[in-house]
Amino acid sequence: MLEKIILIGDSGHAKVIEDCILSQGSSVIAKLDDRYKERFHENHLIKGPFAIVEDLLTDGVKVVISIGSNVIRKRIVERLNIANEKYAIIVHRRAIVCNSANVGHGTVIMPGVIVNADASIGCHTIINSNSVVEHDCVVEDFTHISPGAILTGNVKVGRGSHVGAGSTIIPGIEIGSWTTVGAGSSVISNIESNVTAVGVPAKVIKREGF
Repeated sequence: MLEKIILIGDSGHAKVIEDCILSQGSSVIAKLDDRYKERFHENHLIKGPFAIVEDLLTDGVKVVISIGSNVIRKRIVERLNIANEKYAIIVHRRAIVCNSANVGHGTVIMPGVIVNADASIGCHTIINSNSVVEHDCVVEDFTHISPGAILTGNVKVGRGSHVGAGSTIIPGIEIGSWTTVGAGSSVISNIESNVTAVGVPAKVIKREGF
């Protein structure tokens, strides 16, 4: 049965996710955003604040959080407090996901992505256009792998981290949690949690603290 999807967040990122949903033959029935104060209809879609999501979660309806910020996605998951299985897994029809790979609930895989053998991708993660997640990689919950980034074999990206567009991470590297790797970086050594690293090779330029 084709899924009906509620998008949480109505912005530019929602447009991209809607295209992924339509490509796999599912449909979007609602876009919810707290900038809307009451429920209304627009172009055959239901719109309104986050609070109405429970009213719409009937059989065959699932949710995706269509917000690019890792921190905000996590906060909304905690706020909504709905069952994990009510979150959809969205894979664009032009993505390639190996049968032995595992993809968590609430995750969106964009067009042109390749996810290879025995890779593990967590929940509420964005694997953006034309990125590559090679064999045996582990990408934890609430991460964002930006367009064109390449995770070579056996790379681990910690919870909440963001790998910038066009970055390359060599085999066996570990990226900590809530860390940012700048666009175009080349990561050849492990990077700790809660930092920003940029460059070729990537070096830590900022420590955020816990």
